[in-house]
Amino acid sequence: MSSNRRHIPLVLAAACSVAGALALAPTAQAVTPLTATATYDCGAWGSGLATLTAADSGTSKTIKITSTAITMPAGTSADPNSITTTLKLTKTSGGVTSQVRFSGKTNPGMSGGSPITLGPLKLTSGTLAAGDSTNSVVLPAPPSATNWSLQIVASSPTSATVPCVATTNQSAPFVW
Repeated sequence: MSSNRRHIPLVLAAACSVAGALALAPTAQAVTPLTATATYDCGAWGSGLATLTAADSGTSKTIKITSTAITMPAGTSADPNSITTTLKLTKTSGGVTSQVRFSGKTNPGMSGGSPITLGPLKLTSGTLAAGDSTNSVVLPAPPSATNWSLQIVASSPTSATVPCVATTNQSAPFVW
């Protein structure tokens, strides 16, 4: 038996092993669109357009929030991963409306005047199935401890709880 023939079963076994692993791995789901914008009022932290970027890995659904209009106030700062952020979104599934929340403690270091970068925030409350859509929870201004669509809680070195209200729907709802 030639050496090439002896390697064929090994190559086939390796190929089958890889195919089996890929078949069992969760597949990434498409979210459309990948980004949307909405306007938020965050009081002393500013008001304006924020970009929401959605992702679905198959095992985790996330949203990242960035904005050059919403910034850390002068004289404040935040260490990396020291801001707990919670985002409320309206969910529509089969004509039924409810609410989901995305939350996390992921941020770069920021200082006074820095645009916000928050997340990716993971889905922590509610469920999302294929075909469900989510959109901003639009609320009247001013934001408060009980009236918020987005809440930013900074803990180090600056301590602050910043409620924000979405003042517009997203430019397009996310469809999961």
